[in-house]
Amino acid sequence: MPAIDPERLLSDLRHLRSIGAQDRGVVRPAFSAADMEARRWLKKRYEETGLESTIDGVGNVLGRSRNPGKALLVGSHSDTQPTGGWLDGALGVIYGLEVVRALAADDATRTLAVDAVSFQDEESRFVGCLGSRSLTGTLSPEVEQGAVDNGGVRLADALREAGLAGVPRLRLEAARYAGFVEAHIEQGPDLEDTGRKIGVVSSIVGLRGIRFVFRGQQNHAGTTMMARRRDAATTLYELAHRINQEFPKAAGERTVWTMGRLRVTPNATSIVPGYADLDLQFRDASDAPLDACERIVARLVAEINARGGVSIEATPSRTPIPPTRMDAGLQEHIARAAERHAPGKWQHMPSGAFHDAGFIAASLPSAMLFIPSIGGISHDFAEDSRDEDIVLGCQVLADAAASILAAANAAPGVQ
Repeated sequence: MPAIDPERLLSDLRHLRSIGAQDRGVVRPAFSAADMEARRWLKKRYEETGLESTIDGVGNVLGRSRNPGKALLVGSHSDTQPTGGWLDGALGVIYGLEVVRALAADDATRTLAVDAVSFQDEESRFVGCLGSRSLTGTLSPEVEQGAVDNGGVRLADALREAGLAGVPRLRLEAARYAGFVEAHIEQGPDLEDTGRKIGVVSSIVGLRGIRFVFRGQQNHAGTTMMARRRDAATTLYELAHRINQEFPKAAGERTVWTMGRLRVTPNATSIVPGYADLDLQFRDASDAPLDACERIVARLVAEINARGGVSIEATPSRTPIPPTRMDAGLQEHIARAAERHAPGKWQHMPSGAFHDAGFIAASLPSAMLFIPSIGGISHDFAEDSRDEDIVLGCQVLADAAASILAAANAAPGVQ
Protein backbone atom coordinates (compact mmCIF):
# COMPACT_ATOMS: atom_id res chain seq x y z
CA MET A 1 0.00 0.00 0.00
CA PRO A 2 1.20 3.59 -0.64
CA ALA A 3 3.03 5.36 2.19
CA ILE A 4 2.49 9.05 2.85
CA ASP A 5 5.35 11.35 3.84
CA PRO A 6 4.40 12.78 7.29
CA GLU A 7 6.89 15.65 7.22
CA ARG A 8 5.83 16.74 3.73
CA LEU A 9 2.17 16.56 4.74
CA LEU A 10 2.63 18.64 7.89
CA SER A 11 4.93 21.12 6.14
CA ASP A 12 2.32 21.85 3.47
CA LEU A 13 -0.44 22.17 6.06
CA ARG A 14 1.66 24.65 8.03
CA HIS A 15 2.50 26.64 4.91
CA LEU A 16 -1.19 26.90 4.05
CA ARG A 17 -1.79 27.98 7.65
CA SER A 18 0.70 30.84 7.19
CA ILE A 19 -1.40 32.39 4.41
CA GLY A 20 -3.82 34.56 6.33
CA ALA A 21 -2.43 33.55 9.72
CA GLN A 22 -3.72 35.51 12.69
CA ASP A 23 -2.94 34.57 16.28
CA ARG A 24 -3.43 30.78 16.47
CA GLY A 25 -5.93 30.70 13.62
CA VAL A 26 -6.43 31.80 10.04
CA VAL A 27 -8.44 34.60 8.44
CA ARG A 28 -8.92 33.58 4.82
CA PRO A 29 -12.53 34.25 3.78
CA ALA A 30 -13.57 33.37 0.23
CA PHE A 31 -12.15 35.71 -2.46
CA SER A 32 -10.06 37.69 0.03
CA ALA A 33 -6.47 38.46 -0.95
CA ALA A 34 -5.25 35.68 1.37
CA ASP A 35 -7.73 33.20 -0.08
CA MET A 36 -6.66 33.88 -3.65
CA GLU A 37 -2.97 33.71 -2.66
CA ALA A 38 -3.63 30.29 -1.11
CA ARG A 39 -5.40 29.12 -4.27
CA ARG A 40 -2.55 30.22 -6.51
CA TRP A 41 -0.06 28.46 -4.21
CA LEU A 42 -2.16 25.31 -4.27
CA LYS A 43 -2.42 25.39 -8.06
CA LYS A 44 1.37 25.49 -8.24
CA ARG A 45 1.68 22.56 -5.82
CA TYR A 46 -0.75 20.52 -7.91
CA GLU A 47 1.33 21.24 -11.02
CA GLU A 48 4.57 20.27 -9.23
CA THR A 49 2.92 16.95 -8.44
CA GLY A 50 2.21 16.35 -12.13
CA LEU A 51 -1.46 17.31 -12.18
CA GLU A 52 -3.07 19.58 -14.77
CA SER A 53 -4.31 22.44 -12.63
CA THR A 54 -7.02 25.07 -13.09
CA ILE A 55 -8.58 27.86 -11.04
CA ASP A 56 -12.07 28.21 -12.44
CA GLY A 57 -14.49 31.14 -12.58
CA VAL A 58 -15.74 30.73 -9.01
CA GLY A 59 -12.31 30.00 -7.53
CA ASN A 60 -12.39 26.20 -7.43
CA VAL A 61 -8.87 24.77 -7.76
CA LEU A 62 -8.81 21.42 -9.56
CA GLY A 63 -5.75 19.26 -10.12
CA ARG A 64 -6.49 16.65 -12.77
CA SER A 65 -4.51 13.41 -13.12
CA ARG A 66 -3.05 12.51 -16.51
CA ASN A 67 -3.46 8.80 -15.79
CA PRO A 68 -6.15 6.85 -17.69
CA GLY A 69 -8.99 4.88 -16.14
CA LYS A 70 -11.50 5.69 -13.45
CA ALA A 71 -10.38 8.52 -11.18
CA LEU A 72 -11.07 9.38 -7.56
CA LEU A 73 -11.78 12.99 -6.58
CA VAL A 74 -10.25 13.92 -3.20
CA GLY A 75 -10.32 17.28 -1.42
CA SER A 76 -12.26 19.82 0.60
CA HIS A 77 -12.21 23.64 0.88
CA SER A 78 -9.45 26.11 1.74
CA ASP A 79 -11.53 29.20 2.57
CA THR A 80 -12.13 29.88 6.27
CA GLN A 81 -14.62 31.41 8.64
CA PRO A 82 -14.07 35.15 9.32
CA THR A 83 -12.03 34.09 12.35
CA GLY A 84 -11.35 30.45 11.59
CA GLY A 85 -9.26 27.53 12.68
CA TRP A 86 -6.29 26.34 10.65
CA LEU A 87 -7.55 22.83 9.81
CA ASP A 88 -11.22 23.31 8.89
CA GLY A 89 -11.24 22.41 5.19
CA ALA A 90 -7.48 22.84 4.83
CA LEU A 91 -6.85 19.34 6.21
CA GLY A 92 -8.82 17.67 3.43
CA VAL A 93 -7.26 19.86 0.75
CA ILE A 94 -3.70 18.94 1.72
CA TYR A 95 -4.70 15.30 2.22
CA GLY A 96 -5.78 15.31 -1.42
CA LEU A 97 -2.38 16.65 -2.49
CA GLU A 98 -0.49 14.11 -0.35
CA VAL A 99 -2.60 11.17 -1.54
CA VAL A 100 -1.73 12.07 -5.14
CA ARG A 101 1.99 12.11 -4.26
CA ALA A 102 1.87 8.91 -2.20
CA LEU A 103 0.13 6.89 -4.90
CA ALA A 104 2.47 8.27 -7.58
CA ALA A 105 5.53 7.17 -5.57
CA ASP A 106 4.42 3.54 -5.23
CA ASP A 107 4.99 1.13 -8.13
CA ALA A 108 1.74 -0.68 -7.37
CA THR A 109 -0.42 2.48 -7.51
CA ARG A 110 1.45 4.97 -9.73
CA THR A 111 -0.92 4.40 -12.67
CA LEU A 112 -4.07 5.16 -10.65
CA ALA A 113 -5.80 8.49 -11.23
CA VAL A 114 -6.47 10.82 -8.30
CA ASP A 115 -7.81 14.32 -8.92
CA ALA A 116 -7.37 16.86 -6.09
CA VAL A 117 -9.72 19.77 -5.42
CA SER A 118 -10.17 22.82 -3.22
CA PHE A 119 -13.74 24.09 -3.38
CA GLN A 120 -14.62 27.76 -2.92
CA ASP A 121 -16.77 29.42 -0.24
CA GLU A 122 -17.88 26.36 1.68
CA GLU A 123 -18.05 28.67 4.70
CA SER A 124 -20.84 30.84 3.24
CA ARG A 125 -19.30 34.28 2.89
CA PHE A 126 -21.62 34.63 -0.11
CA VAL A 127 -23.24 31.24 -0.81
CA GLY A 128 -22.61 28.14 1.28
CA CYS A 129 -20.71 25.52 -0.75
CA LEU A 130 -20.57 27.90 -3.70
CA GLY A 131 -17.79 25.94 -5.41
CA SER A 132 -19.34 22.48 -5.16
CA ARG A 133 -22.74 23.86 -6.19
CA SER A 134 -21.16 25.47 -9.24
CA LEU A 135 -19.20 22.33 -10.13
CA THR A 136 -22.34 20.18 -9.99
CA GLY A 137 -24.52 22.69 -11.85
CA THR A 138 -26.83 23.30 -8.89
CA LEU A 139 -25.97 26.98 -8.35
CA SER A 140 -29.01 28.88 -9.57
CA PRO A 141 -28.52 32.22 -11.37
CA GLU A 142 -31.00 33.84 -8.98
CA VAL A 143 -29.00 32.79 -5.91
CA GLU A 144 -25.74 33.90 -7.48
CA GLN A 145 -27.06 37.27 -8.64
CA GLY A 146 -28.53 38.04 -5.23
CA ALA A 147 -25.50 36.93 -3.20
CA VAL A 148 -24.14 39.64 -0.87
CA ASP A 149 -21.85 39.20 2.14
CA ASN A 150 -22.45 40.63 5.61
CA GLY A 151 -20.51 43.76 4.69
CA GLY A 152 -22.68 44.49 1.66
CA VAL A 153 -20.15 43.27 -0.94
CA ARG A 154 -21.80 41.65 -3.95
CA LEU A 155 -20.51 38.27 -5.16
CA ALA A 156 -20.20 39.69 -8.68
CA ASP A 157 -17.90 42.42 -7.39
CA ALA A 158 -15.81 39.95 -5.39
CA LEU A 159 -15.35 37.79 -8.49
CA ARG A 160 -14.21 40.81 -10.48
CA GLU A 161 -11.83 41.95 -7.73
CA ALA A 162 -10.34 38.44 -7.59
CA GLY A 163 -9.75 38.46 -11.33
CA LEU A 164 -12.31 35.73 -12.01
CA ALA A 165 -14.96 37.64 -13.94
CA GLY A 166 -15.41 35.90 -17.29
CA VAL A 167 -13.17 32.95 -16.37
CA PRO A 168 -14.76 29.63 -17.48
CA ARG A 169 -16.36 27.48 -14.81
CA LEU A 170 -15.66 23.79 -14.46
CA ARG A 171 -18.41 21.17 -14.58
CA LEU A 172 -18.13 17.80 -12.87
CA GLU A 173 -17.41 14.95 -15.30
CA ALA A 174 -19.37 12.31 -13.42
CA ALA A 175 -18.43 9.51 -15.83
CA ARG A 176 -14.74 10.09 -15.05
CA TYR A 177 -15.01 9.25 -11.36
CA ALA A 178 -15.37 6.23 -9.12
CA GLY A 179 -16.38 8.64 -6.39
CA PHE A 180 -15.44 11.54 -4.13
CA VAL A 181 -13.82 11.35 -0.69
CA GLU A 182 -13.52 14.33 1.66
CA ALA A 183 -11.41 14.22 4.80
CA HIS A 184 -12.11 16.69 7.62
CA ILE A 185 -11.56 17.35 11.28
CA GLU A 186 -14.57 16.15 13.23
CA GLN A 187 -15.38 19.64 14.64
CA GLY A 188 -16.94 17.91 17.63
CA PRO A 189 -15.95 15.83 20.68
CA ASP A 190 -17.15 12.29 19.86
CA LEU A 191 -13.89 10.77 18.63
CA GLU A 192 -11.84 12.29 21.41
CA ASP A 193 -14.41 11.35 24.08
CA THR A 194 -14.47 7.71 22.94
CA GLY A 195 -10.71 7.42 22.41
CA ARG A 196 -11.13 6.66 18.72
CA LYS A 197 -8.89 7.95 15.93
CA ILE A 198 -10.96 7.71 12.74
CA GLY A 199 -14.59 8.47 11.97
CA VAL A 200 -16.19 6.88 8.91
CA VAL A 201 -19.05 9.23 8.13
CA SER A 202 -22.40 7.54 7.56
CA SER A 203 -24.48 10.63 6.80
CA ILE A 204 -24.40 14.41 6.67
CA VAL A 205 -27.08 16.38 8.44
CA GLY A 206 -29.82 18.30 6.71
CA LEU A 207 -30.02 21.98 7.48
CA ARG A 208 -32.88 24.49 7.47
CA GLY A 209 -33.05 28.14 8.43
CA ILE A 210 -35.84 30.59 9.30
CA ARG A 211 -35.63 34.36 9.65
CA PHE A 212 -38.12 36.07 11.96
CA VAL A 213 -39.00 39.75 11.54
CA PHE A 214 -40.73 41.41 14.50
CA ARG A 215 -42.65 44.66 13.92
CA GLY A 216 -44.00 46.67 16.82
CA GLN A 217 -43.98 50.36 17.74
CA GLN A 218 -40.88 52.34 18.68
CA ASN A 219 -41.58 54.56 21.70
CA HIS A 220 -40.19 56.26 24.80
CA ALA A 221 -38.89 53.87 27.48
CA GLY A 222 -39.95 56.07 30.38
CA THR A 223 -43.40 57.27 29.36
CA THR A 224 -44.82 54.20 27.62
CA MET A 225 -46.54 52.02 30.20
CA MET A 226 -46.05 48.29 29.97
CA ALA A 227 -49.63 47.51 28.99
CA ARG A 228 -49.40 49.84 25.98
CA ARG A 229 -46.07 48.66 24.66
CA ARG A 230 -45.55 46.92 21.33
CA ASP A 231 -41.98 45.87 22.14
CA ALA A 232 -40.37 43.96 19.26
CA ALA A 233 -37.42 42.82 21.38
CA THR A 234 -39.57 41.36 24.16
CA THR A 235 -41.52 39.34 21.59
CA LEU A 236 -38.24 38.12 20.10
CA TYR A 237 -37.07 36.95 23.52
CA GLU A 238 -40.40 35.21 24.11
CA LEU A 239 -40.29 33.34 20.82
CA ALA A 240 -36.66 32.30 21.35
CA HIS A 241 -37.50 31.00 24.85
CA ARG A 242 -40.53 29.05 23.61
CA ILE A 243 -38.48 27.49 20.80
CA ASN A 244 -35.98 26.27 23.38
CA GLN A 245 -38.86 24.81 25.40
CA GLU A 246 -40.69 23.14 22.51
CA PHE A 247 -37.95 21.85 20.20
CA PRO A 248 -36.67 19.22 22.71
CA LYS A 249 -40.11 17.56 22.55
CA ALA A 250 -39.65 16.86 18.82
CA ALA A 251 -35.87 16.51 18.66
CA GLY A 252 -34.00 13.37 17.73
CA GLU A 253 -30.83 12.24 19.48
CA ARG A 254 -28.66 14.57 17.37
CA THR A 255 -31.08 17.40 16.54
CA VAL A 256 -29.45 20.79 17.17
CA TRP A 257 -30.69 24.35 16.79
CA THR A 258 -29.02 27.73 17.05
CA MET A 259 -30.20 31.33 17.27
CA GLY A 260 -26.85 32.96 16.68
CA ARG A 261 -27.77 36.22 14.99
CA LEU A 262 -30.24 38.88 16.04
CA ARG A 263 -30.77 42.59 15.55
CA VAL A 264 -32.80 45.04 17.62
CA THR A 265 -33.59 48.50 16.25
CA PRO A 266 -32.74 51.15 17.24
CA ASN A 267 -30.71 49.29 19.91
CA ALA A 268 -30.85 52.14 22.43
CA THR A 269 -31.25 51.90 26.21
CA SER A 270 -34.08 54.43 26.50
CA ILE A 271 -36.16 53.40 23.50
CA VAL A 272 -38.77 50.64 23.27
CA PRO A 273 -37.66 48.75 20.15
CA GLY A 274 -40.07 48.84 17.24
CA TYR A 275 -38.22 46.35 15.05
CA ALA A 276 -36.14 43.20 15.56
CA ASP A 277 -35.07 40.20 13.53
CA LEU A 278 -33.67 36.80 14.46
CA ASP A 279 -32.16 33.87 12.55
CA LEU A 280 -32.88 30.29 13.58
CA GLN A 281 -30.93 27.35 12.16
CA PHE A 282 -31.69 23.69 12.88
CA ARG A 283 -30.04 20.44 11.79
CA ASP A 284 -30.59 16.69 11.90
CA ALA A 285 -29.60 13.63 9.89
CA SER A 286 -33.28 12.81 9.31
CA ASP A 287 -36.09 14.85 7.76
CA ALA A 288 -38.69 13.88 10.37
CA PRO A 289 -37.33 16.00 13.28
CA LEU A 290 -36.73 18.90 10.89
CA ASP A 291 -40.33 18.74 9.70
CA ALA A 292 -41.53 18.61 13.30
CA CYS A 293 -39.47 21.67 14.22
CA GLU A 294 -40.93 23.58 11.28
CA ARG A 295 -44.45 22.74 12.50
CA ILE A 296 -43.57 23.96 16.01
CA VAL A 297 -42.31 27.26 14.60
CA ALA A 298 -45.48 27.76 12.57
CA ARG A 299 -47.65 27.10 15.64
CA LEU A 300 -45.71 29.45 17.93
CA VAL A 301 -45.72 32.27 15.39
CA ALA A 302 -49.47 31.85 14.83
CA GLU A 303 -50.17 31.91 18.57
CA ILE A 304 -48.18 35.09 19.14
CA ASN A 305 -49.62 36.83 16.08
CA ALA A 306 -53.17 35.98 17.24
CA ARG A 307 -52.66 38.16 20.34
CA GLY A 308 -52.08 41.30 18.29
CA GLY A 309 -49.52 43.94 19.21
CA VAL A 310 -46.19 42.86 17.72
CA SER A 311 -46.41 40.94 14.45
CA ILE A 312 -44.00 38.19 13.44
CA GLU A 313 -43.15 37.30 9.85
CA ALA A 314 -41.32 33.98 9.39
CA THR A 315 -39.60 33.18 6.08
CA PRO A 316 -36.92 30.68 5.00
CA SER A 317 -33.46 32.22 5.41
CA ARG A 318 -31.77 29.73 3.10
CA THR A 319 -32.51 26.96 0.64
CA PRO A 320 -33.15 23.82 2.73
CA ILE A 321 -30.38 21.22 2.53
CA PRO A 322 -31.63 17.64 2.82
CA PRO A 323 -29.82 14.99 4.88
CA THR A 324 -27.36 12.98 2.79
CA ARG A 325 -26.34 9.34 3.13
CA MET A 326 -22.73 8.52 2.33
CA ASP A 327 -22.02 5.69 -0.11
CA ALA A 328 -21.88 2.31 1.65
CA GLY A 329 -19.22 0.87 -0.66
CA LEU A 330 -16.83 3.78 -0.17
CA GLN A 331 -17.44 3.65 3.57
CA GLU A 332 -16.36 0.01 3.55
CA HIS A 333 -13.05 0.84 1.83
CA ILE A 334 -12.34 3.54 4.45
CA ALA A 335 -13.38 1.24 7.31
CA ARG A 336 -11.01 -1.51 6.16
CA ALA A 337 -8.14 0.97 5.91
CA ALA A 338 -9.01 2.35 9.36
CA GLU A 339 -8.99 -1.15 10.87
CA ARG A 340 -5.61 -1.83 9.26
CA HIS A 341 -3.96 1.27 10.76
CA ALA A 342 -6.06 1.88 13.89
CA PRO A 343 -7.54 -1.50 14.86
CA GLY A 344 -10.57 -1.06 17.10
CA LYS A 345 -10.02 2.70 17.18
CA TRP A 346 -12.51 3.82 14.54
CA GLN A 347 -16.27 4.17 14.29
CA HIS A 348 -19.12 4.92 11.91
CA MET A 349 -20.68 8.27 12.78
CA PRO A 350 -22.88 11.02 11.33
CA SER A 351 -21.58 14.49 10.56
CA GLY A 352 -23.30 17.28 12.47
CA ALA A 353 -21.66 19.86 10.20
CA PHE A 354 -22.44 20.30 6.53
CA HIS A 355 -19.72 19.75 3.93
CA ASP A 356 -19.18 19.93 0.18
CA ALA A 357 -19.63 16.16 0.06
CA GLY A 358 -23.30 16.78 0.73
CA PHE A 359 -23.64 18.42 -2.69
CA ILE A 360 -21.20 16.20 -4.58
CA ALA A 361 -23.12 13.12 -3.35
CA ALA A 362 -26.02 13.99 -5.65
CA SER A 363 -23.70 13.43 -8.64
CA LEU A 364 -21.09 10.92 -7.43
CA PRO A 365 -20.77 8.18 -4.79
CA SER A 366 -19.29 10.13 -1.87
CA ALA A 367 -17.75 9.44 1.52
CA MET A 368 -16.02 11.27 4.36
CA LEU A 369 -13.30 10.52 6.90
CA PHE A 370 -12.97 12.36 10.22
CA ILE A 371 -10.00 12.76 12.58
CA PRO A 372 -10.33 14.00 16.19
CA SER A 373 -10.58 17.67 17.11
CA ILE A 374 -8.85 18.60 20.37
CA GLY A 375 -11.56 19.54 22.86
CA GLY A 376 -14.15 19.29 20.10
CA ILE A 377 -13.42 22.92 19.18
CA SER A 378 -13.83 24.33 15.67
CA HIS A 379 -14.79 27.64 14.00
CA ASP A 380 -12.45 29.27 16.49
CA PHE A 381 -8.75 30.17 16.60
CA ALA A 382 -8.32 27.44 19.25
CA GLU A 383 -9.20 24.69 16.74
CA ASP A 384 -6.46 22.03 16.59
CA SER A 385 -5.67 18.34 16.07
CA ARG A 386 -2.64 16.32 17.12
CA ASP A 387 0.09 15.74 14.55
CA GLU A 388 -0.11 11.99 14.99
CA ASP A 389 -3.85 12.04 14.29
CA ILE A 390 -3.31 14.19 11.19
CA VAL A 391 -0.70 11.74 9.88
CA LEU A 392 -2.79 8.65 10.70
CA GLY A 393 -5.87 10.07 8.95
CA CYS A 394 -3.94 10.76 5.77
CA GLN A 395 -2.43 7.28 5.70
CA VAL A 396 -5.89 5.74 6.12
CA LEU A 397 -7.16 7.91 3.27
CA ALA A 398 -4.26 6.95 0.99
CA ASP A 399 -4.91 3.24 1.58
CA ALA A 400 -8.63 3.69 1.02
CA ALA A 401 -8.03 5.65 -2.18
CA ALA A 402 -5.80 2.91 -3.57
CA SER A 403 -8.37 0.27 -2.66
CA ILE A 404 -11.27 2.21 -4.19
CA LEU A 405 -9.41 2.78 -7.44
CA ALA A 406 -8.11 -0.78 -7.71
CA ALA A 407 -11.68 -2.06 -7.40
CA ALA A 408 -13.11 0.52 -9.80
CA ASN A 409 -10.53 -0.15 -12.48
CA ALA A 410 -10.85 -3.92 -12.14
CA ALA A 411 -14.58 -3.67 -12.96
CA PRO A 412 -15.65 -5.08 -16.34
CA GLY A 413 -15.62 -2.53 -19.15
CA VAL A 414 -13.17 -0.12 -17.52
CA GLN A 415 -10.48 0.97 -19.96
